[in-house]
Amino acid sequence: MTLEILTDDRLAPIRHGFFTRKGGASSGVFAGLNCGKGSSDLAEIVSINRGRVASAMDVAPQALATVHQVHSADVVTVDAPRTGQQKADAMVTSTPGIALGVLTADCQPVLFADPKAGVIGAAHAGWRGALDGVLEQTVTAMEELGAKAANIRAVIGPSISQRAYEVGQDFLERFLDADPDSARFFANGTEGKYQFDLPGYGIWRLQRAGVGEAGWTRHCTYEDPARFYSFRRTTHAGEADYGRLMSVIRL
Repeated sequence: MTLEILTDDRLAPIRHGFFTRKGGASSGVFAGLNCGKGSSDLAEIVSINRGRVASAMDVAPQALATVHQVHSADVVTVDAPRTGQQKADAMVTSTPGIALGVLTADCQPVLFADPKAGVIGAAHAGWRGALDGVLEQTVTAMEELGAKAANIRAVIGPSISQRAYEVGQDFLERFLDADPDSARFFANGTEGKYQFDLPGYGIWRLQRAGVGEAGWTRHCTYEDPARFYSFRRTTHAGEADYGRLMSVIRL
C-alpha cells in the first residue's frame, strides 16, 4: 500500500509530511506505518517503516533525526545525523539534508519553518509539553539559528480534537492556575467533565509566541482509525498497545 502523506501549504516550499498509518509493514493492532520504537511492535518492522518515511522524504535513514520524547519543553539543536536517544520533545536545525521527525498518537505534531532564514523545527506537544512551553522554546531555539518569529509558520498536524478529548476538574484547574485565559479552550461536557481543545490551545500559544502564521490541519486522530493511531481510542477499546504516527520536516 502506498504511503499517505498530508501536507500544508502554509509550510511551502519547505518539504514536510504528516504521515498517516497507511502504507506500513506492521500488522495486528499496529497495522500500517507504526514508527514507534517505544511500542511492543517488532523492532525490525518499525525500522522498515522508518526507512519508508526517510525514503519518502528523500533522506538516508540515519539522516532522519528523532529524540526520546518525554513530554518536556526541552529542545535539541541538530547539526548532524543523530539517533533518538537524547531526551527532549522538539528539535531545530538549519542544516540541509537533515529531516526532523516527531512521533504522536493524539498529541500535537507541530512542524515549523522560516523559509527566509532556512531554519526549521519539529515539536511533540501533548498537553503537558504545551502547558510547559515546548512550542515557545522551539521558536526561541529557531531564533538562535537566525529565524525571526514573525517569519515562522507553524502547522499542527493530526491530533485529538476537542469533541474527543474529555478531561476532569483537576486537569482544568492545572491550566487555569497557569493562565486563567486558557478557560476558553474548555467546554462543558457530561457528568462534571470538560472537553479540551488541544489544537486550539496550541495555536493560541504559538500566536502569543509571535509566529507569523499558525494553524491546524483539522484531522482528528481519535475519530479516524483507518488513518491514524490514537492512544485514547486504544485505551477505550482495551487494546494492549498502539502505534505512533510520524511527522517530518526537512531542508
